[in-house]
This record gives sequence, C-alpha cells and structure tokens, in this order.
Amino acid sequence: MNYTIRRTMAIFQKDYKDMMKNLYVSTTIVLPLIMAAFYGRTGVDTVDGYFLVFNMTFSVVAAYIQASLIAEEKEKNTLRGLMLSPASTGEIMAGKSLLSFVSTVIILFISAIFMRFQPADPAIIVTALVISTFFYIALGTLLGLVTRSVMEASVAILPVLLFFSFAPFATVFMDEYPILKIAEYLPNLQLVELGAAVEAGGGFEDVWSNLLILISWTAALLVAVVVMYQKKMIDK
Repeated sequence: MNYTIRRTMAIFQKDYKDMMKNLYVSTTIVLPLIMAAFYGRTGVDTVDGYFLVFNMTFSVVAAYIQASLIAEEKEKNTLRGLMLSPASTGEIMAGKSLLSFVSTVIILFISAIFMRFQPADPAIIVTALVISTFFYIALGTLLGLVTRSVMEASVAILPVLLFFSFAPFATVFMDEYPILKIAEYLPNLQLVELGAAVEAGGGFEDVWSNLLILISWTAALLVAVVVMYQKKMIDK
C-alpha cells in the first residue's frame, strides 16, 4: 500500500511541475472562473447558467489537463517507459489522473462560490459532479492516448469543449428537429436535467436514472481507455 501511494504521489508531483511550466495549460483552467465571476456579478441564478460553467470546467480542466498530461508523455517518449516501470497500470492511471481530479474539484468549488450556487440537495449534486469528473478525466485520457503531442491534444479538445459545454442549447430545437432528442442522453445534458430536478425538490428516487446514465457513460469510457492503454503497451 505504501509503495502504491508513493508511486502515485510521485507521478502527481511530476505532473504538477510539468503543468506549471506549461503556461497555456495552466492559464486555460481559469476560464470557468472568469465566467463564474461574471455570472456572479450579473446575478445569473438559473440551473442552465450554473451547469454551463460546470460543464465548461469539465471540458477545459478535467478533460484538457488530462489529455495534455498524457499527450506530453507521448511527445517526450516517456509514456512507454512509464508503462514498463514497476508501477502497475492502476498506479499509473491514478497518478496521471490525480492532478486533473484535484484541479477540477477546486475549480468547481470556487466557481460555485463565485456564482453563489446553493443546491437544494448538495449530496445529489456532489455525487453527480464527482461521477462527471471521472467521465471527463476518462475522456481526456482517451484523447491523450490517441494524440501525439500537446498541440494535437489542444486541437482535439476544441470539439469537446464546444460539444459538451454548449450542447444544452440544442434542447431549444428539439421540438423542431426530433432527432436531436438523442442528445438528451448525453452526460452533460443529463447533468443539467438532474440539476433542474433537484432544484424542483427532487430526491435520489427522482434522479436515479440520470445518475445511472452518467455511470454508464463513465464505465464505457473507462473500458475504452483500458483497451487503448493496453494497445499502446504492445505497440512498437
């Protein structure tokens, strides 16, 4: 157990130092805070407004930081060395994900304070946000594994940012274009729907389906990450 913690923390500390050296990555993560501060000053207090900031945080912090960290290892040709090190796959993934997780939690917390967000049921909201954090970290890991450099990861994250941050606006056109109703099952829209249900007084019994969909998305992406990671281990 001690060796596992030491190896995980060693990877975490290395990633932290690398991120601080990358000015573009370290400054990008403040974007949600700027929007949250703006919303707080202008009095935006709608569920859509709150969760727009939260979904943006997941895209530019959880997914982007994670993708950049993995892609940087590939760019420096150190990822394969890490795979062949004494650290297990679980230790490597935990260590590489810890910085993204901690950063996301901090940004979400500060954003909530800036927007004066006070959920009717904090337990449900926190549960959904944690599950969503794991989903986006898995998404970032997958993007990092399929890109070859930090620059490629930065380009690949743009569609993710647009799609997962602003997809909720597609609900306006669902009545006119029924095919868009498929988007209701996307994790970002499920999060917004869950938030609306909680603010309307709903409990766990009212949002269990939303949580189940979020968990399913996360599990599916984790499987994809494991498959891709194993493939990278045997690639020459």
